[in-house]
Amino acid sequence: MAKTAPVVSSESERLVLVDSNDEVIGYGSKGDLHDGAGTLHRAFSLFIFNSEGQLLMQQRSDDKRLWPLFWSNSCCSHPREGEEMDGAIHRRLREELGMESELHFLFRFRYHAQFGDLGAEHEFCWVYAGVSDDAVQVNPNEVASWKWIDIDELEADMAERPEVYTPWFRMEWERIRQNHNDKLTELLAQQPA
Repeated sequence: MAKTAPVVSSESERLVLVDSNDEVIGYGSKGDLHDGAGTLHRAFSLFIFNSEGQLLMQQRSDDKRLWPLFWSNSCCSHPREGEEMDGAIHRRLREELGMESELHFLFRFRYHAQFGDLGAEHEFCWVYAGVSDDAVQVNPNEVASWKWIDIDELEADMAERPEVYTPWFRMEWERIRQNHNDKLTELLAQQPA
């Protein structure tokens, strides 16, 4: 069956190049920045929880060049040329999952992950968390499947099958659990607006 959802990303969209201090140094196409070993660029990852404390996980579309059909956190993408991070994170949450949430900055970090000869992620990634009980309305061009999952179940599955999860999700989740549990507890204690 043909996918009729809006196309919300392309290899030609212009992303933000940054240096090792996350300072903007230029712009380049998404395709070029993910070729070879990748070129350092700005990105974001969103972790959306529901009021029951479950995390929304997505399985990436089989159309993705890098890590297709791998499980990952709720939403990941990039700010575009001329776009502020706050606008980008809310835009993408709507485009990919049809949701709204107040998003809280947790941390940013630099990482590199190679996907064979198909390309790489080389990103300065800003990580946010939020709580929402909105109905999930995925864009099938971006998301193959999705689920709400209890944290204990997620961590058991990650221990048993780490290879089915994206590398950035595994890195981010470890850091969240080590350094940001208090912030998550505080967020989850608040009911969504």
